[in-house]
Amino acid sequence: MKDRAGRRRARRFAIGTAVVVALAGMNGPWLYRFSTEKYHQYKINQPEYKAANGKWEIIEFPEKYRQNTIHAALLRTGKVLMVAGSGNNQDNSDDKQYDTRIWDPVKGTIKKVPTPSDLFCTGHTQLANGNLLIAGGTKRYEKLKGDVTKAGGLMVVHNENPDKPITLPAGTKFTGKENGKTFVSKDPVLVPRAEKVFDPATGAFVRNDPGLGRIYVEAQKSGSAYETGTEDNYRIQGLSGADARNTYGIAQKLALDKKDFQGIRDAFEFDPVAEKYIKVDPMHEARWYPTLTTLGDGKILSVSGLDDIGQLVPGKNEVYDPKTKAWTYTDKVRQFPTYPALFLMQNGKIFYSGANAGYGPDDVGRTPGIWDVETNKFTKVPGMSDADMLETANTVLLPPAQDEKYMVIGGGGVGESKLSSEKTRIADLKADAPKFVDGPSLEKGTRYPQASILPDDSVLVSGGSEDYRGRGDSNILQARLYHPDTNEFEQVADPLVGRNYHSGSILLPDGRLMFFGSDSLYADKANTKPGKFEQRIEIYTPPYLYRDSRPDLSGGPQTIARGGSGTFTSRAASTVKKVRLIRPSASTHVTDVDQRSIALDFTADGDKLTVTVPSGKNLVQSGWYMMFVTDGEGTPSKAEWVRVP
Repeated sequence: MKDRAGRRRARRFAIGTAVVVALAGMNGPWLYRFSTEKYHQYKINQPEYKAANGKWEIIEFPEKYRQNTIHAALLRTGKVLMVAGSGNNQDNSDDKQYDTRIWDPVKGTIKKVPTPSDLFCTGHTQLANGNLLIAGGTKRYEKLKGDVTKAGGLMVVHNENPDKPITLPAGTKFTGKENGKTFVSKDPVLVPRAEKVFDPATGAFVRNDPGLGRIYVEAQKSGSAYETGTEDNYRIQGLSGADARNTYGIAQKLALDKKDFQGIRDAFEFDPVAEKYIKVDPMHEARWYPTLTTLGDGKILSVSGLDDIGQLVPGKNEVYDPKTKAWTYTDKVRQFPTYPALFLMQNGKIFYSGANAGYGPDDVGRTPGIWDVETNKFTKVPGMSDADMLETANTVLLPPAQDEKYMVIGGGGVGESKLSSEKTRIADLKADAPKFVDGPSLEKGTRYPQASILPDDSVLVSGGSEDYRGRGDSNILQARLYHPDTNEFEQVADPLVGRNYHSGSILLPDGRLMFFGSDSLYADKANTKPGKFEQRIEIYTPPYLYRDSRPDLSGGPQTIARGGSGTFTSRAASTVKKVRLIRPSASTHVTDVDQRSIALDFTADGDKLTVTVPSGKNLVQSGWYMMFVTDGEGTPSKAEWVRVP
């Protein structure tokens, strides 16, 4: 198999050399006038070049349909849901102008969809019924130091009454016992009752552990005179009797420091047929930058995010039941940084690769490992190289999913660090003692790389930037196909558009890839010119679609149960070498935990192809899948949509 990649590299080089020789043989003046750009366009449009390297094309929507796309998901209709919310635009947030588009890549049509909340930096995952669950988003944009006029921060409200919870309305005033300064809450807060603690040996009452509520407070007036420098206890105005004795606040420094984004609790299911959002019960916790991961029973685990006061959710994770449309807390807490890369394993546990989007302490929840959600046991997976550079790394479950091998690609240092990693690391979770080993390296240290599974079992790794949000004009215009069978990268055509922060990729049913977004901080090497959000869509057509023909596929059942079989029609049935079920993507912030490609057993008889779906519910989660067949040349069919109930 290694010879295949070598042959293609040699062929790629030979094609480029042939073009140069042909041009050099022409007269000198013509060659002189032939600009570098024209030559480049000539070369990349040659049939031989496209067959070896693929081709990138830019799609620019009409102006009225453009938006700052932050999230995208492939719907079971074959259309792409593109969500901006306020699109990282403070003015849109202030004006409550939220955007969503639906793009049909076959017809080329695009339409606006009413967007009920600010779904900027939300979480999403595919549901068994074909809807897309969307939860969380933005309540308030961050305020940088210098823009904050009123001192404020986190107030932790304590309730020592074991008999009842207490609710404090928005506008509640807290006055420091030592500093004498008064702060006002921005929202209501429910503080649970205290928990009675008993001696396990004697059964005797020991103490009340107070119930805790968290609320954002700020000074009544502007100015540094209202800042506090140390922790203080706060009396709550308006309470009397037992409530006044049992309820109080404790706050650390309340200052004019930077205030982080704040999340929302809102949750929706997006119906791809009606093409509208359907409101469901809100989460218990507000979340900005959460990860939603599907469990084996079809329920959805919601993890991490910044809450409604801009603090990292303190390990309080919750589960959505699509049947009841309601959320329940998990029994135990575990904290991760925002947008943690969490994948369902075949044994029902959760694999955390260590990759994340960055918000959260640099010493909490950043170690890769295997998490048993029910027992809360966490088993570390050792061997990660560049372990301090996992922010903005990408993680992909390598095809086929049965092998349970994960690749972590690139990444950078914590926060706005200039550090970036050129490493890829691979963990085989079916090994007796799973550990990470280094895979082939990227050419450059890369934050925000995209990783897209293809039907032929290769993975396209593309884009990203060397520095935080593309600083210093550091976007990487390179793409490579990773071949899991040979553990090698193969260089292919370079993308035309740089992609870094707020970008993503989606595999389309016809085997092409769609790329969206990018949010460079600056637009020049000197970091003086503000960046502009990339609204153009780019399509990559892989080399396998520039061959003479592709296998056809039609006529099968729309539903196949786990462990069941279905028969399809294909004139190329005798040439089929692979059948794959690929779960549609839901992508944002270099995080796509839905993406997986499952190998199906199959038999061919004439023009009939009978496929069998594996029986494991943790391998094949309920829902809609694209089914591709691939011939001996690695050329895939167009996908047939199949539902696994």
